Amino acid sequence: MKHLIILGDGMADHPVKQLGGKTLLQYAHTPYMDKLARMGKTGCLSTIPKGFHPGSEVANTAILGYDLNAVYEGRGPLEAASIGYDMRPDDMAMRCNLISLQNGRILNHHGGHLQTEESDLLIKSLNEALGTECVRFITGIQYRHLLVIRGGSKRLMCAPPHDHPNEAWKPLLVKPEKGWEDIVEEGRMTARETAELINRLTLQSQELLSQHPFNKARAVQGKPLANSIWAWSGGYRPSMKTLMQLFPNIKTGAVISAVDLIRGIGRYAGLRNIIVPGATGLADTNYEGKVRAALEALKTDDFVYLHIEASDEAGHDGDLALKLRTIEDLDRCIVGPMYEAVKDEKEKVCIAVLPDHPTPVEMRIHVDEPVPFLIWYEGIEPDSVETYNEESCKKGEYGLLHLEQFMQTFMKYE
Repeated sequence: MKHLIILGDGMADHPVKQLGGKTLLQYAHTPYMDKLARMGKTGCLSTIPKGFHPGSEVANTAILGYDLNAVYEGRGPLEAASIGYDMRPDDMAMRCNLISLQNGRILNHHGGHLQTEESDLLIKSLNEALGTECVRFITGIQYRHLLVIRGGSKRLMCAPPHDHPNEAWKPLLVKPEKGWEDIVEEGRMTARETAELINRLTLQSQELLSQHPFNKARAVQGKPLANSIWAWSGGYRPSMKTLMQLFPNIKTGAVISAVDLIRGIGRYAGLRNIIVPGATGLADTNYEGKVRAALEALKTDDFVYLHIEASDEAGHDGDLALKLRTIEDLDRCIVGPMYEAVKDEKEKVCIAVLPDHPTPVEMRIHVDEPVPFLIWYEGIEPDSVETYNEESCKKGEYGLLHLEQFMQTFMKYE
């Protein structure tokens, strides 16, 4: 049996008064997810270990069956792997957003939904002006980039920008982790020195970016300015076993995502990255191309991780109508076609559908709450759940699973 995970990033939500007290999954028209829930088994999953921030890097790594306490090193190293930057032992890599500041506050975490070609101009200019032997800016995808500090300390307290919309940015600057301020790790700066360097780079970036021709043109057009870097979630080179080592029934696997973070997790997990032209991580992503890529991968691979980012971005933007549309698009453009294509295959395909965490549209941030999931394959004995949403899945046969238990349960179906 082959295995396919369809991950709707940030898809889970809270009840919304405007929707009659329903969650978006309850309100949205999702006939295929409901069908698979009705024909399969359901439950809820806690994806965030105690003491961890509810980030996608944490949740997706846990969903894939990893013990975060053993392997977690932050987003930076995962995105370095995706970009193809081979970290040195003394590197500290951080996720580096291009963001929009306005009136002393964080307007958005994405610089106005930059295209990669646009942000590449800004990142290259920053690296030319601010790069040194120990500081390097590397272009990633869209607004998501990489800051590498050779000899930097990861013992930092950082504020993910998507968790602080409309908040004053100065109080959110990087701080040394308590207890680590002046401790020296061999070959590295102290945490205090690293935080001071990052904050200095942030202020310098604001001066440079405000004068960049790209932002001057954006100002004339009335568009948000990509006028600051924001570095967060740093770490050293991680050490992870591959999924093939964790689960012997996986011989080969693939990951399909528009997001560097997910591609990086996949690379460390031993999965091959499939790049789909037109996959944007937003509501305009190439759904059809992702389906074709997943079906092609299932011809040769035992395991496919199909990640769709659109609902998370809509949640961060607080756009109720758009998030509803992304959920319905996931059902219509991904879940439906994948089910119809594999349901009659000679070799069975076990399908799981779930989010990694909720991104409530009225809060615009990630929250640490269990998410609903379903598992279906031809012949599975269904439970009593009729629809797929946060409330109905609480009554599912799996009950509440925690962290690695999901993958352990999913891979038992052989």
